[in-house]
Amino acid sequence: MSVKKVSDSILYVGVDDREIDLFESQYVVPEGVSYNSYVIIDEKIVVLDTVDKSKTSEWLCNVEEALAGRTPDYVIVSHMEGDHSASLVALLEKYPNITVVGNAKTFPMIKNFFGFEDDSHSLVVKEGDVLELGSHRLKFIMAPMIHWPEVMMSYEESEKVLFSADAFGKFGALNIKESPAEAKKEDWVCEARRYYFNIVGKYGAPVQALLKKAAALDIQKICPLHGPVLAEELSYYIEKYDVWSRYEPEDKGVLIAYSSVYGNTKAAVEALAECIGNREKVVLADLAREDMAEVIEDAFRYDRLVVASPTYDGGLFPAVESFLNHLKAKAYQKRKVFLIENGSWAPMAAKKMAETFSEMKDICLAENSVTIKSALTEESLSEIKALAEEIVKA
Repeated sequence: MSVKKVSDSILYVGVDDREIDLFESQYVVPEGVSYNSYVIIDEKIVVLDTVDKSKTSEWLCNVEEALAGRTPDYVIVSHMEGDHSASLVALLEKYPNITVVGNAKTFPMIKNFFGFEDDSHSLVVKEGDVLELGSHRLKFIMAPMIHWPEVMMSYEESEKVLFSADAFGKFGALNIKESPAEAKKEDWVCEARRYYFNIVGKYGAPVQALLKKAAALDIQKICPLHGPVLAEELSYYIEKYDVWSRYEPEDKGVLIAYSSVYGNTKAAVEALAECIGNREKVVLADLAREDMAEVIEDAFRYDRLVVASPTYDGGLFPAVESFLNHLKAKAYQKRKVFLIENGSWAPMAAKKMAETFSEMKDICLAENSVTIKSALTEESLSEIKALAEEIVKA
């Protein structure tokens, strides 16, 4: 059986994608990803979202199984991104009398993506509108810029289930057996954090606005468009989103992000990490070799950041420049930052890094940076040790 129960009336009809290598053509997903879709069975039947075009056939089989010979009345389009809307046309071809439910910003996107308009089979909803299904009632909650302008969520009032679009999602296939893989906190948080900061992270203010709306609801389950259904200790997941969307550090610790051409800058940051010792949590990240999304995740997770770069063509080493641009694009803020540069004849990396951080909000940049002239010396090692003490006391 491919269809799984969220409840007696709410069925999970989503699919796993284990063949995908890069989500959104940029994020490594070694455990794949799930494309979640749901069906509510009542006097009226509603399908909530579709799936990526690579899984259309499998998904349609799941939907047909869930319907058990009946015909769906509505399909709700929570989010027009391709991994959730690409199978919409196939659904309409299979069930031509179905009504498409979206908001005023949804339908222009449907026309842009698929080239059609059908007002006779469209239902435009707004904040607070309710769709009556029988014993189930879906209330619509607009969630613009989480993380597209047309995003909306649906709250099922009788079973107290929030269909949360991309919010509360995570990377990783579900490997579903008997249920839609209800989450365990320790299994959820790492890949949910990486997902959040790299995809939603820029939009902290809209997430905060959503959390205020959610606080007025009695939510017993959260059904996202990626990852497991959340059904226990919901306060844990909501509190994580609150911390993340306020850009507050989640944990006390130091991320040391660096690049090194011939190993000398690497030697400097390894010496720094050794000097900090067991007094602080320290994470070393080689920006030229490690997954950028993982490093971005850790930059937001910890309260202090050290960036070390060689001077390269009179500026920053490309991997370091890319890292800083990613931080800026994701609204990095409220952190203490320390700089190390390396340069053989005209060190410029610290100046260039400081200029980029000056464009970010609420960054406390250490007044003094450490300069390595080609390789560590006793003098520069002494400066590294002093920097370690400054970091620990910060």
